[in-house]
Amino acid sequence: MKNAFIAILLISPLFGIVSTMIVNNKMSFFSDALGHSALTGIALGVMLGIDNYIISMMAFAIIFAIGISTIINSEISSSDTIIGVFSSAGISLGIVILSCRGSFSKYSSYLIGDILSITKQEIASLFVILIAVIFIWFISFNKLIMSSLNKELALSKGVNVKLYKNIFVILIALIVTISLKWVGMLVINSLLVLPAASAKNIAKNIRSYHIISVLFSMFSGISGLIISYYIGTSAGASIVIISSIIFFITFLIAIHKNSSYLK
Repeated sequence: MKNAFIAILLISPLFGIVSTMIVNNKMSFFSDALGHSALTGIALGVMLGIDNYIISMMAFAIIFAIGISTIINSEISSSDTIIGVFSSAGISLGIVILSCRGSFSKYSSYLIGDILSITKQEIASLFVILIAVIFIWFISFNKLIMSSLNKELALSKGVNVKLYKNIFVILIALIVTISLKWVGMLVINSLLVLPAASAKNIAKNIRSYHIISVLFSMFSGISGLIISYYIGTSAGASIVIISSIIFFITFLIAIHKNSSYLK
């Protein structure tokens, strides 16, 4: 439980930070596709004899993310169609390979996750990812925001939009794969969307938007973990329920403010 609590303190700020850009770029479906691709990453690890599945998941997720981003930039098909195709192919290929070897049930735990199984070595890797994300955010924040809000303006200012978009999708791939084992494939996308979606309902500016998103993510993570411990439920699902409640509360607040303004 101590390791799980430390992990939540590291994972939740990651979700809160990255969530803001996912919502700004309307990429919630994209992060969901990355979660689904994890099964194929595991399957490739099994085929190649890689014992540490995080390595194979991470490598495949990065290639998968850049592939989706590149095809979307070609503007031949709509982004939601492309992501839908990749998502379906990713999860189906993984299921086929693992079920063909008769070992799919062995990896079904990745569907719901188990944060209580996290080790000190895995916590260390989470800490490294958190520091890396904070560093990238610190040096690239304005360019990332500009690229997400106004692509034409960013290009006119000399910002390499494609480069920063690839950096961002790689970050998402790393965060999804590093936390999937403990959070679960079925709820990982919710944790990457709900904090920023809730913050956007009440935030007054970009700064407050990011701060509130991180605070909501941390509150949901800590309270969800404690609740799951005492009532014996999945930690990931419990965290999502808390995050969903926060979203609906902020949504009602936003509606009330808008109605008051119209009056």
